Amino acid sequence: MNSKSIAITEITPLSDKDCFYIADRYKTEFSYPLHKHDDYELNFIVNASGVRRIVGDSIEEINDYDLVLIANGNLEHVWEQHKCVSDSIREITIQFSPDLFFSSFLGKTQFHSIKRMMDKAQYGLSFPRECILKVYPLLDKLSKESANFYSVLDFLSIFYELSLFYEKARPLSNSSYARAEVSSDSRRISRVQSHINHSFKENLTLKQLADLVGMSPVSFSRFFKLRTGKSVSDYIIDIRLGNASRLLINSQFSIAEICFESGFNNLSNFNRLFRKKKMCSPKEFRENYRKTKFII
Repeated sequence: MNSKSIAITEITPLSDKDCFYIADRYKTEFSYPLHKHDDYELNFIVNASGVRRIVGDSIEEINDYDLVLIANGNLEHVWEQHKCVSDSIREITIQFSPDLFFSSFLGKTQFHSIKRMMDKAQYGLSFPRECILKVYPLLDKLSKESANFYSVLDFLSIFYELSLFYEKARPLSNSSYARAEVSSDSRRISRVQSHINHSFKENLTLKQLADLVGMSPVSFSRFFKLRTGKSVSDYIIDIRLGNASRLLINSQFSIAEICFESGFNNLSNFNRLFRKKKMCSPKEFRENYRKTKFII
C-alpha cells in the first residue's frame, strides 16, 4: 500500500549548539502550510479565536488562548486562518532537539513529571486555559531574556510548570495515527497493546487477548481498563480509526476501501464511529485536511 504525506518537511532554525530556538511573532494571519519536523515544539497563541488547528488527525477550532506541545517528528501540524479575524495575534514558538531531555536526565526523580508529559506529547498535547495563564508570563520573560544561561533556567521552569498539569492536558492525535511508542509499566498490557497495534485488521476477541497474558476475559477486561483508562474495544476502535485517518489523508483509496483496510467490516458502522470520534464524516475529514495550503 503506497501513501505519501501531504505535509512538507521543515528544516528548523535550531542550531546544534543551542538548547532551543524561540520565535516571538505579532501577526495578522497564518499562512504557513501543513508541515512536520524532527525537532520538538511548544507553540503558544493568543488572540486568535477561530483559527483551525491541525495536529495529526485532530482538527479543531481554537479559542483566544492555545498552547500545544508536540514531541513527535512524524506528527504533521498547522494553524490555519479559517474564521479568525483578529489583527493582534501573538505567537511564541519554542523548538528544541529530541535529545535535549536525554533519557538519563529524565530518569531522575526530580524530572518524573516532565518525562510523563513528554511521553504523552507524542500525540500532541493541548493544555487547559488555567495552565496557559500560569505560564504566559514565563513565556513572555523567556522571549525577552538576553542571558543565555538564565534563558535555559526559564525554559526548564516552563516545562516543569507545564508538567504539573499533565493529568489535565489533553492528547490530540490518535496513537496509531501519531505512530507513537506505546509504553506501560505492565508487561502484560504492553504485550497486548503491541499485538493489537500489529493485528488491528484482524477479528480480535477479548478471549484471544486475555489468553495472550494468561488471564480470564473478565479479569483482563478490568485490568486493561484500570491500566489504560480505556476498554479493550475502545482501544481497538481508536487504533483502527487512527489508521483510517492516515489513509484518508495520504492515499487515494475510496472510503469503503479504507473502512475494510482498517479492520472494520461494516461501512455504516465505520461512518458512525468516525463521526462520533471526529465530529465529521470520513469524507468531510478528508476534504478539510486537503484544504490546507501547500505553497510557502
